[in-house]
Amino acid sequence: MQRTVMSKLDQWRVSPNRKPLLLKGTRQVGKTWLLREFGRTNYDDVAYFNFDENPEYSQFFERSKSPDRIIRNLAVLNGRPIRPETTLLIFDEIQAAPNALGSLKYFCEEAPQYHVVGAGSLLGVTVAKPAAFPVSKVDFINMYPMSFTEFLLATGDADLAAHLQQTESLEPVPDAFHSLLSEKLRLYYVTGGMPEAVQVWAQSGDVSAVDRVLTSLVEAYERDFSKHPDAHTFPKLTRIWESLPAQLARENKKFTYSAVHKGARAREYEDALQWLIGAGLAWRVQRTRSPVSFRYI
Repeated sequence: MQRTVMSKLDQWRVSPNRKPLLLKGTRQVGKTWLLREFGRTNYDDVAYFNFDENPEYSQFFERSKSPDRIIRNLAVLNGRPIRPETTLLIFDEIQAAPNALGSLKYFCEEAPQYHVVGAGSLLGVTVAKPAAFPVSKVDFINMYPMSFTEFLLATGDADLAAHLQQTESLEPVPDAFHSLLSEKLRLYYVTGGMPEAVQVWAQSGDVSAVDRVLTSLVEAYERDFSKHPDAHTFPKLTRIWESLPAQLARENKKFTYSAVHKGARAREYEDALQWLIGAGLAWRVQRTRSPVSFRYI
């Protein structure tokens, strides 16, 4: 699959002001695949460490803040040297290891020659807590589900994708393309742009198989609710999450707390809603009275 965010990683790699990078994105948008593919095509080697699958790795960051010592220990685990410039060092699910996240400050200040990337499905929640990450010592890239153009490329419609990319202004779509693009757009909506669902559709054309993938993904999101540090917030997260489809189906799509739970108030549920926004599972879209154009002087 082709992901346009790869170009941003290339820009980061060659930047003279490069800092350790944090790749933010919800679960299963393709972060791990992207970083491994980026490392495979641009570096001599990739050193990959997943703190969710191997929580014991975090001990190396608890005992020392020195990048040199951390690198030596990780090289033993890696089974190969971790070299500056030519090895891509990946810390996956880095939010599960706060000390590893904090170590990025020291990589920035003391060992900028190493190419270090951290990724995680709940990084947006962690970043919302300034004490938990190295402020101003990291670069950020946000990753989202596949765009419609990426969907077309993945499903073998490169010509349609090229047509869209060449369109530089709002203009009527030629009739020859309109019905075809409309059908492809409906299929894109069915997959939600999630890479695994797109892959299943491209390989099998089975909508039922796509639905099973998405159902499993939603269940994984719901399991993440239990990772909220406050146990009392878990039922609030669930209530908000379950209310969202019905709220979005209304003609007036304004979010209302009373639709979450009878008698609910903002002060009771605002923290839970903010957690969902930080996790990338909900988006806050501000209402406006009318569109206004302006420019900075």
